[in-house]
Amino acid sequence: MVVPTIEVFRMSLYQWGGFSNHQQFVGFDNFKVLWNDMNFIRSFQNSILLIVIVALVTLVIALFFAAVLTKENVRGGNFFRVIFYVPNILSIVVIAGIFSAIYDPSSGLLNSILDVFSLESLQQMWLGNQDIVIFSVGAALIWQAIGYYMVMYMSSMASIPASYYEAASLEGASKMKQFTSITLPLIWNNLRTTLTFFIISTINLSFLLVKAMTGGGPDGSTEVFLSYMYDQAYGNSTYGYGMAIGVVVFLFSFVLAAIVSRITKRDVLEY
Repeated sequence: MVVPTIEVFRMSLYQWGGFSNHQQFVGFDNFKVLWNDMNFIRSFQNSILLIVIVALVTLVIALFFAAVLTKENVRGGNFFRVIFYVPNILSIVVIAGIFSAIYDPSSGLLNSILDVFSLESLQQMWLGNQDIVIFSVGAALIWQAIGYYMVMYMSSMASIPASYYEAASLEGASKMKQFTSITLPLIWNNLRTTLTFFIISTINLSFLLVKAMTGGGPDGSTEVFLSYMYDQAYGNSTYGYGMAIGVVVFLFSFVLAAIVSRITKRDVLEY
């Protein structure tokens, strides 16, 4: 891992098409071009938007279902655990195919449901409207991730002694109060870890999903970090410029993960 990473940094300082033997050292020129590249800036914005949306929505939904399936006597709980986890084991290409069918404007499930409930005004070109297509991609990422994080949170919640909740109930604490005062503090380390996972997995999976579902379109409105890097390095034969994007992605991921870790740092509670 170390050698290829160093090579990315080195090649970002060169102008090279990727196939010839001619490599011209240009210093930081690739980064200067990158700074004024509006297509890259849009891919940067899309990546941040997806990280925020996927992290927050997945965190809330996964925590909710983990708490329900762990603390409530739900009939068929094991069945629901399996159902929620299935999307995580599916290939990202399969997920792209599923959601492409769901979003189909003429025969897709989503527009068909809206038609059944006489909500034709809400029907959309879900993968063709530049204003909403990035959210359509985000929904697929959330659906894929919920089960994995739900299982992680369930494993932490299951280890919390039941006596804590019994004592809280005797004191008159509501379910919500028990969740915020007992459950969240005691699984906080798990939450910190998964927030880092959110950042890394969203950056990686959004690239695969965008390539499979939209190809970066329409008109670049779903282009993300890695898809733009891939296009520049291997599509436009500007390998050095693509590696400059890779350096930015690497530094951004590292810095963001460090900031999140710092902000969420708390004293470890033992039980």
